[in-house]
Amino acid sequence: MTQKIWEQGYTQNRELSWLQFNARVLAEAEDENVPLLERFKFLAIFTSNLDEFFMIRVGSLCDMAAVDKEHTDSKSGLTAKEQLHLIYKAVEPLYARRDAAFYDVDSKLSAIGLRRLTMDSLAPDEQKYIKRYFKDIIAPVLSPQIVDSHHPFPHLEGKVLHIAALLSHKKTERLGLLPVPASLPPVVFLPETPSRYILTEDILLAYADHVFEMYDVLEKTVLCVTRNADIQVDDETFGVEGGDFRKKMEKLLRQRRRMAVVRVEINRPISDHFKEHFRSRFEVSDAQIFLSRTAPLKLGYAFSLGEHLPEKKRAFLSDAPFTPQQPAMLSAGQSLLKAALQRDILLSYPYESMEPFLQMIREAANDPAVLAIRITIYRLASKAKLVEYLCAAAENGKDVTALIELRARFDEQNNIDWSERMEEAGCKIIYGFEDYKVHSKICLITRRERGAVRHITQVGTGNYNEKTAKQYTDVSLITADERIGQDAGAFFNNMALGNLSGRYSRLFVAPTSLKNNILALMDEQIAKGKDGYILLKFNSLTDIDVIAKLQEASCAGVTVDMIVRGICCLLPDVPGHTENITVTSIVGRFLEHSRIYVFGRGDEEKMYISSADLMTRNTERRVEIACPIDDPAVRTRLHDILYSMQHDTVKARVLQPDGTYCKKPAVQDPICAQDLLMQQAIENARKQAAQPAPHPGFLEKIRKWFSGS
Repeated sequence: MTQKIWEQGYTQNRELSWLQFNARVLAEAEDENVPLLERFKFLAIFTSNLDEFFMIRVGSLCDMAAVDKEHTDSKSGLTAKEQLHLIYKAVEPLYARRDAAFYDVDSKLSAIGLRRLTMDSLAPDEQKYIKRYFKDIIAPVLSPQIVDSHHPFPHLEGKVLHIAALLSHKKTERLGLLPVPASLPPVVFLPETPSRYILTEDILLAYADHVFEMYDVLEKTVLCVTRNADIQVDDETFGVEGGDFRKKMEKLLRQRRRMAVVRVEINRPISDHFKEHFRSRFEVSDAQIFLSRTAPLKLGYAFSLGEHLPEKKRAFLSDAPFTPQQPAMLSAGQSLLKAALQRDILLSYPYESMEPFLQMIREAANDPAVLAIRITIYRLASKAKLVEYLCAAAENGKDVTALIELRARFDEQNNIDWSERMEEAGCKIIYGFEDYKVHSKICLITRRERGAVRHITQVGTGNYNEKTAKQYTDVSLITADERIGQDAGAFFNNMALGNLSGRYSRLFVAPTSLKNNILALMDEQIAKGKDGYILLKFNSLTDIDVIAKLQEASCAGVTVDMIVRGICCLLPDVPGHTENITVTSIVGRFLEHSRIYVFGRGDEEKMYISSADLMTRNTERRVEIACPIDDPAVRTRLHDILYSMQHDTVKARVLQPDGTYCKKPAVQDPICAQDLLMQQAIENARKQAAQPAPHPGFLEKIRKWFSGS
């Protein structure tokens, strides 16, 4: 019998790997070389990451532990119950680290004037202000509740702060609950000294005795529950047959709010007697109750805190500002639509601006030669110019089709709202497949020019989200290659017909051809032995077939370099298995999000960009696209990105055989890849600005005048 993969010692559990990644985020908050306000933001990011981890991953494992006790993880051999035990054990010290990091950052911010106060540290005039604020602003919107035989335990919404109090009255104990109203700001700044502030939950905690004045308050704490949010869209109750999928998604979102509690957080030590109320009411164990001694349970306010400092001080405590630049492959003022007809162009976010792409869609909306625009949408910004331009195109008589994925986790409602807006404007809206999320990033513009039909195709690694395009690293190819254009047209036709088995000449499309083609490309390198080379940049690796193939490549002598931001279930440098594999993770100012695959070197090199991580969910249960890169100039630009990542000695961490991460050795001239790429973008923009803008011909001027662009 073949030895199970986890028994061979070169794989690890995905959940524990993810916790190691989030610990890397926390390490940025601990790093004294990072500006203070940025450290505070990393604390908030670590916290929101952990929230989502419990909502989705822990929620899913809790469900699995209840229904399939014998099922084991394919990479570690652990049951769901065993995984949960190790997760709780691994998370507890992360809370202690967050507390220590928060105390350090908070103390240093306080020392320079941005001071978080407690009720005890308020000056007398500040106490009067807060008392008045409580009476006039807070008290009118409070909804306290006691729990007894006449008052049933209420539903506590996930990730909503509550004040929980153990109350006594006439020798009878009961529980008091006081939700922190969503209408209140999380932070109250004091008027005379606007850099001094107090958290709203701290005010409510102090005034709990006043709210429950007829009772003796024995104990009190800030309480927050995390609920399972791993809703299953393919459940029979919510299947797409016989109704509007959009309406059923709205029903499903309402269901999410009432799912089981998977974590309880408190902000101060409490007695076991008090804690028993939470164990029994929420059906959780002690291991699921986490204490945050110094750090607030919600840290979203960190992102706006700097606004209350003078500009010079704020600048000193923050990263140097950076504005996405003019793309290196596009002259200032040049039409991307016209330029793409001449040559392939690569946009690199957030170093370069997304605006030229948006203007391309705007131009296409007004171009008489454009017949159709088709696009897949996974996540959009809350304010999206892209939608405006697509709606304008439909209103101008273009055939606009948008495949909108309504199951983009935590963006479901936003996508529902945008789909309704686009449908009203005349766009054709389709929702993809019942069992497969559409995660691909592709846009096809079809033009008729001089009697011939031409296609301009955009394929990217990131979403059409104007906000995250300034925060996530992604690449976007715009090409007039007709072979890719024909594939893109076939792809959209197949999506409209519900056909997942389409054939494509250049594009790899999951769930049918992407994984098999990637494995075949790896086989080509395996056949070369020590002359083989594989370079991969992506976000997560869990697919067991890909992992096994990478191990085979290493054993054949192939050099395998991987840049993996987060989960990596393969352990590198394990003797006899993965000693030719290196794994580097980079956590920095921007979220690394681009996926780039390289197979071979020199003239034999094959390069792809993709929407897909090498996770089973991407390769087998989603619609994903990988696009070949043929243009030498585009290849060079992608190699520049990869080279900077590989040679980063500041933010890069190297994965060890035991699953931990280590810094690279100190060097005389350290390289921070993201800083380097920002500087290169600025220099490239300067060069572009120095070049004379292209002069439009007479006919183009006339066309622009009539089109209003």
